[in-house]
Amino acid sequence: MAPSLSGRTTVGGAVAQQTPVPGRTTSVNTLSTTIQVQGAFQGSGAAEPLSGKLLTLREAIGRGLQFNLGTVSVAAARRQAGGQSMIARSALLPNLNGAVRETVQQTNLRAFGLRFPGVPGVVGPFNYFDLRATLTQSLFDLTALKNYRSAQEQERAIELSLRDARETVVLAVAGAYLQTVAAQARLRSAEAQLTTAEALLRQAVERRQGGLIPQIDVNRHQVDVQVQRQRVASLENDLAKAKLNLARLIGLAPGAEFRLADDPPFSALNDLSVEKAVEEAFVHRADLKAAQALVAAAEQARLAARAERYPSLAITTDYGVIGVNPAQAHGTVNFTGSLRLPIFNGGRTEGAIQQAEAALLQRKAELEDLKGRIESEVRSAFLDLRTAAQQVEVARQALRVAEDNVKLVGERFESGVSESVELVQAQEAVANAELDVISSVFAHNVAKLALARALGRAEELWSDYLGVK
Repeated sequence: MAPSLSGRTTVGGAVAQQTPVPGRTTSVNTLSTTIQVQGAFQGSGAAEPLSGKLLTLREAIGRGLQFNLGTVSVAAARRQAGGQSMIARSALLPNLNGAVRETVQQTNLRAFGLRFPGVPGVVGPFNYFDLRATLTQSLFDLTALKNYRSAQEQERAIELSLRDARETVVLAVAGAYLQTVAAQARLRSAEAQLTTAEALLRQAVERRQGGLIPQIDVNRHQVDVQVQRQRVASLENDLAKAKLNLARLIGLAPGAEFRLADDPPFSALNDLSVEKAVEEAFVHRADLKAAQALVAAAEQARLAARAERYPSLAITTDYGVIGVNPAQAHGTVNFTGSLRLPIFNGGRTEGAIQQAEAALLQRKAELEDLKGRIESEVRSAFLDLRTAAQQVEVARQALRVAEDNVKLVGERFESGVSESVELVQAQEAVANAELDVISSVFAHNVAKLALARALGRAEELWSDYLGVK
């Protein structure tokens, strides 16, 4: 059987994307981080309920590796490839069959034009018993041998694809967990800003009642409180959706109630160079090894197609007992050796060779493309990692400046030197700075996850990179 033209799997994947956001003047953050999960990796199979209300990152990844539909689908494909390999191997192994026959027969000789003096026109009925075992063995069949080797390489490729699928699940689940952590932090920040805005409103009302400020200042604080309440409501919705997404990835019911136990901090990653990372990725990436195995499988399939031109040798033997009944049966044996010499098959062999060569060329092209994509992923992760680390530092500095500015403006407002609009603007600057810190830390952690995935070691390194025990 000719191999398929493309060897790439279609169950989906997960990719960390850093999208530039130009033109933002109220924020120092210039990267928007998203985890794009596609195909079967978006869902999960049936799973057991969560044991408690707290969900750790390690537990989430463990559940994802066990229940995510991406790994389940590739595991099923691995089993299917194993079955195909066994079928291909069966053509090289002995085939032994047994049969028991009890025959009752009556023959009309005249129907065959047989008329002999003294011989009745109808013979029988008569019966006989036959117990027989038949053995068939291929002694030389190069096509079957190459097909088996091709099936073995395909099975190995699926096994490696399963390892790669686990890497994808780690990126998808950890990314969704971090997304939920960030949504949770944004909500806490907005709730704190709302509490501050409500306190400033009460203070403004008291000062208005004392005749110290005009009504317009109170109105400004009322508008600020409403804005903060809208922000809290929106972020509550974002957090609920982030939890729904995480639950879908790890096999939890959509309505499952849980809280996150881990909040990975910012930690710099400075012990790896780009060139060394690219070399490491070429060594560890399971999808690269799978692509290499598919090239080997396609090469064996091409050799199998060419081998159809060669002769094949097989033997068939049977042994059994035959007689009127088992008690009167006698043993018989038959042995046949056959040599098959292909002469002309209407161009079927040439067609099979062309199909196999086309598939081989496609697999080689996909392998080279994958090498380039792996290097691109590693370099892209390093770029995002460097930019996100810079953003964390800048955002933290901006937050410190904004908090100091709020104190100064608050003192000026208390003494009646500044207006309420300056205080509202200062509070808004703090809110934006806090959101920038949250977003930049999230972007940095996702970049580390993307780097671990690009290296082909996400399942091994995620806890070290994120600082989670």
